[in-house]
Amino acid sequence: MFNLYMTALKSLAVKETNRYLRIWVQTLVPPVITTSLYFVIFGNLIGRRIGEMGGFSYMEFIVPGLIMMSVITSSYSNVSSSFFSQKFQKNIEELLIAPVPTHIIMWGFVFGGLGRSILVGTLVTSISLFFVPLQVYAWPIVILTLLMTSVVFSLAGLLNGIFAQSFDDVSIVPTFVLQPLTYLGGVFYSISMLPPFWRGVSRVNPIVYMISGFRFGFLGVIDVPIVWTMGILILFIIVLYTVCWNLIEKGRGLRS
Repeated sequence: MFNLYMTALKSLAVKETNRYLRIWVQTLVPPVITTSLYFVIFGNLIGRRIGEMGGFSYMEFIVPGLIMMSVITSSYSNVSSSFFSQKFQKNIEELLIAPVPTHIIMWGFVFGGLGRSILVGTLVTSISLFFVPLQVYAWPIVILTLLMTSVVFSLAGLLNGIFAQSFDDVSIVPTFVLQPLTYLGGVFYSISMLPPFWRGVSRVNPIVYMISGFRFGFLGVIDVPIVWTMGILILFIIVLYTVCWNLIEKGRGLRS
């Protein structure tokens, strides 16, 4: 039985991988181009006027945040669009009646988001090498934060796909929630620069912890303790996974 489940998981993961690779011009190229523009405009042009931040050049400081921003967007959008597309086309019903546990279905989609986000993150990192030399303070922190953040937003995308009733619903959360939180998550600045009140407000934003932890892995500078980053990531994974599992088990918004 275990081998059968592993075969099902592999099939789902391969299907999701082939999906975003088949349309790589839409899934892989846009985030690379967008981030390259950030490197040129914010890092190169504006960065010269800003100077240093946290003991590093402004370009070096924003690179980890830009990589994490592309990872968050890619993992979220991949799962939310893929799951809703299958729900819209009624293909999801075939999975629901198949003798496959809900955990396998969920991880199949999560692995798709994980693979796309890692590939996009790698491409963005490669582009950053044209602007700054690669330096890594702690590889384990970089890898762990990257993987856990990708899982968090893959699950968040799955949750969006479950509740979405139209393709417009799929784009509402990234546009009006995810994007503002990302820009206010310390990608382009350190929250230590903010006044005490706004620094406290920023700590409510979970993306602050993810970007801070990722930046610590690269540069060794941090806005919040790394323990908080790991705690927030673990908490979100547990909560989102539990919620998604219960909704799929009950067929919330899936069974007509």
